[in-house]
Amino acid sequence: MKSPYYSFKTKVIELRKSGKSYGEINSIIQRVIPKSTLSDWCSNIYLTSDQKKRIDESIKENSRKGMEAARIINRERRTRYLKSIIDRNQYLESTLKDRNVAKVILSILYLGEGSKSLSRGSLCFGNSDPFIIDMFLSLMRQCYILDESKFRCTILCRSDHDIPALEEFWSKATKIPLKQFYKARIDARTIGKTSRNLTYKGVCRIDYFSADVFLDLMAIPKIIHKGP
Repeated sequence: MKSPYYSFKTKVIELRKSGKSYGEINSIIQRVIPKSTLSDWCSNIYLTSDQKKRIDESIKENSRKGMEAARIINRERRTRYLKSIIDRNQYLESTLKDRNVAKVILSILYLGEGSKSLSRGSLCFGNSDPFIIDMFLSLMRQCYILDESKFRCTILCRSDHDIPALEEFWSKATKIPLKQFYKARIDARTIGKTSRNLTYKGVCRIDYFSADVFLDLMAIPKIIHKGP
């Protein structure tokens, strides 16, 4: 009487002769036989060029599907991870309602991204990220009683940018009227060169004419951190 092992081996050889890949063979016989074992059993089998081509294409397709499945799993895992970060820090949202906390955050933000010298009696803050610009202006408007007419904007951009469109974009983002925009400054190094990043909106520079607010923002970090 032939053993089950023998029948499995015979079936494997028959399937291989028909041009099946090792992955397809395992799927058909519903077993997980190591590739080294399958290769040993089928070592003397001759495959036609068409069969070899089909097996190569099958392996490539399975590899593509495996990579796509892995990307989906990694994307879902990352989504869950990022959500967990938001969830564990969600309670901090209400802290900004405290004007003193908001003022400290504003001063640190300005310390990192703002001008450290008082120029023409104004503070200066610039960034290419609309989120950062919006955060800065929102905190400024929350922490100080401002004269909105003292704001000025300057767009620093590339030579191939549509300047009127950029000014419209930043005017809407900052809620600062176009009449308070200075003439845009074009980076001379970009003349004759095509922008690769089509989403880049240039740098928005915000000036606010108030020496008092500037000195206030520069003093707070020194007060809360007594360095050497």
